[in-house]
Amino acid sequence: MPKYAMVIDAGRCIGCYLCFLACRDEHAGNDNRPIALAQPSSGHKWIDVRELERGALPRVKVDYVPVPCMQCADAPCIDAATGGAVYRRPDGVVLIDPDKAVGQRHIVSACPYRVVFWNEAASVAQKCTFCAHLLDEGWREPRCVEACPTQALVFGDIADPSSEISRLRAARAVEDFHPEFATGPSVGYLGLPTRFVAGEVAFADKPEVPAEGVIVTLEGGNRPRRVKSDNYGEFEFDGLDAQGRYRLRIDHPGYLACSMSLPSRADLDLGTLVLEPAPGKSV
Repeated sequence: MPKYAMVIDAGRCIGCYLCFLACRDEHAGNDNRPIALAQPSSGHKWIDVRELERGALPRVKVDYVPVPCMQCADAPCIDAATGGAVYRRPDGVVLIDPDKAVGQRHIVSACPYRVVFWNEAASVAQKCTFCAHLLDEGWREPRCVEACPTQALVFGDIADPSSEISRLRAARAVEDFHPEFATGPSVGYLGLPTRFVAGEVAFADKPEVPAEGVIVTLEGGNRPRRVKSDNYGEFEFDGLDAQGRYRLRIDHPGYLACSMSLPSRADLDLGTLVLEPAPGKSV
């Protein structure tokens, strides 16, 4: 018996929404009982491409994170439902019974990821099914995975150690989306947006000259990280631990070193950091 799972590489997602459109094409207006009723023509996002903005002007990053049903091992929706209205198949797919779940609107609010939706006309909760009706017909992957042009979505059988998804999970550190929910999701992530720090270096005695090639060191985390400012004098560190403590140091021959503790655990634009000439530096 297969055990289906998905890995989503958020770093590969370009926000094209083809996964969402493929899901809509497959499910909207198509009744796939006993797996699911037809998805309504609007209002549902069985895979929700969430746009996340980080930083502040002028340094802003935009990331996209596709969020389907997590197919949780410890699914709150199963616990909240009555009469077996939500159940888990032997292959790990969590489904909402379109008949038993009628009137049970509380199933929607039980999901901490907010990926269960209410069909007002049918008075039933609905969500991503991993395209279980297609899997039962012999398909190897859901429509969203098939449609992704950047291979950001990987689907497969984690019970098979030779499958692509098993090899991916073995080779790379896969994260949970909102690990604090502790639901044992079958959907894991790579490249989730992380904290970043950016800024610009300038020379006090040469304000008109871009401070290119200045060494900037970030201490903290597992090891110190070091970059050189670009031809605009700018630098950036990404992939930082949101809970980490960091200290920044800037060094350049002929100038006094600049050092500071980073004051926030959020994304930071440090603005322009001016290096003063060292005493005795020739002009």
